[in-house]
Amino acid sequence: MTVKQLALPELVEACVRLGVRGVGLWREPVAAYGLEASAKLVRGAGLDVSSLCRGGFLTAIDPAERAAALADNRAAIDEAATLGTDTLVLVSGGLPPGSKDLVGARERVADALASLAPYAASRGVRLAIEPLHPMFASDRCVVSTLGQALGIAERFPAEQVGVVVDTYHVWWDDAAPAAVARAGASGRIHAFQLADWVTPLPAGVLLGRGQLGSGCVDLAGWCALLDSVGYGGPVEVELFNEALWATDGAALLTETAHRFSELR
Repeated sequence: MTVKQLALPELVEACVRLGVRGVGLWREPVAAYGLEASAKLVRGAGLDVSSLCRGGFLTAIDPAERAAALADNRAAIDEAATLGTDTLVLVSGGLPPGSKDLVGARERVADALASLAPYAASRGVRLAIEPLHPMFASDRCVVSTLGQALGIAERFPAEQVGVVVDTYHVWWDDAAPAAVARAGASGRIHAFQLADWVTPLPAGVLLGRGQLGSGCVDLAGWCALLDSVGYGGPVEVELFNEALWATDGAALLTETAHRFSELR
């Protein structure tokens, strides 16, 4: 999504040219290109799919809506398996209309995972709970901190359910480093994503992720923290930014790769 202006073949070509060894894919562009065609394209270029985004939205109360959400997540698990990634990122979902019960909503996420985690394991896929900044708790994600995400994940085997560490969403939380250490010790860091926080925030905050080094997040410090707890998996850059999407995609990917190399 960092360079969503690139068609999937253009993205793959640019990654190969730049020496980027893996790519995190989103379900929508994969569906548009074709699931089997996407898997063949990426695999043929020698790239790994680091993760698939996204599953989740598991907080509905209505039985029919919950059943539909579970079915969609099973489909997402199948898509991840076809693409050859072992990680499906989950955005938990916000409060149902008219509800103010955050605790209950989080419990429904855990209840859904009790059904989904064994199925995911049978397909060789891990579920990675991504906490989002608290500003998204009402409509997008009732899991707002790494501590909350771990509290749910730790009900399940580590090889089935873990967490996503996304700097855009957790950089502000002074309890996050301890949660990272806890997650690292138990093998529950299933994905690590980088984006910067810039102010003033745009009108659409969801699309305000800053290019690496453009904001106030100590990205190098976060990379060092993940190194210190033994995380050895992929490091993804995930930028949602309309201004960046309006630029040349290949040039944006080149700039992003350069800025990432400066952090490592």
